[in-house]
Amino acid sequence: MPEPEKSQEPNSRFSQLKEGFLNFLLDVRTLSHNTARAYGCDLDAFGSWAERHGIDPLGATHRDLRGFLGELSRAGYAPRTINRRLSAVRSFYRWLEREGFAREVTIDAVLGPKIPRSLPTTLSDEDVTRLMESCGDDAVGIRDATLIELLYATGARLFELSRLTVLSIDFDEGQVKLFGKGSRERIVPLYPQVLARVRDYMEDARIQLVSHARGGDTGALFVSTRGNAMGTGALRDAFKRRAKESGIDPDVTPHSLRHSYATELLAGGADLRSVQELLGHASLSTTQIYTHLSIDRLKKAARQAHPRAG
Repeated sequence: MPEPEKSQEPNSRFSQLKEGFLNFLLDVRTLSHNTARAYGCDLDAFGSWAERHGIDPLGATHRDLRGFLGELSRAGYAPRTINRRLSAVRSFYRWLEREGFAREVTIDAVLGPKIPRSLPTTLSDEDVTRLMESCGDDAVGIRDATLIELLYATGARLFELSRLTVLSIDFDEGQVKLFGKGSRERIVPLYPQVLARVRDYMEDARIQLVSHARGGDTGALFVSTRGNAMGTGALRDAFKRRAKESGIDPDVTPHSLRHSYATELLAGGADLRSVQELLGHASLSTTQIYTHLSIDRLKKAARQAHPRAG
């Protein structure tokens, strides 16, 4: 008579279901591999904690999760990191419930630490000009200046620009097609100056760079000195190099130009909903932080211009 099948160990079952959840993130929610990997790391941290404390990671209670968050806090983790791990566990448990692996999600009421909302770094138009002027007029310099102006002209995330091809720019309509988080598509208009810069880059500097490619032209808009498509890391390195050479704020990042784009739009009279759509934000609340930047700018202008402000 065959022996009854043994039930899987909790952590073995946890690992198996975790992989199923990560595949769901990749295949159904179409999240990037980097994002799915981050979810996996956060869930591994939770699983390791549960194992140390003799807790079933597939059946944690409200009290268990508070203990997990408390240990992270005592270990010195930043509130943002703690909240990210809480979010990963919540998402995992909701997926377990939908798929029938858990009866009821009991941890939704657990609150993470409050995060003081800091205002993002922005650049002035003069700073952006200095950035582009630092690039020079060789093929690599023209490429980098094009990258910087596209960041400033579209408010795109860096990974969105890394996905651009030579066909992404519609010169007739004056617009670019971007694919954001979850591969959500959006169209962003381009002003004539940036269209001219992109066209000049594609017709000269890019051709020079692609001529070094061993495997032929990949079609990527931004290419390296070897003619290969540039990923997010390579584009970030190019931006950092130009920022250092220009002598502007050392804390500036490509995302600072996204913040600058949003702030300039609001200062110019754009409504919040339109800015949300142009930035590709899923939630309007994410866009609302830029209203604070615009208010700060108005206060500064008033202090400088009003005769009694001094």
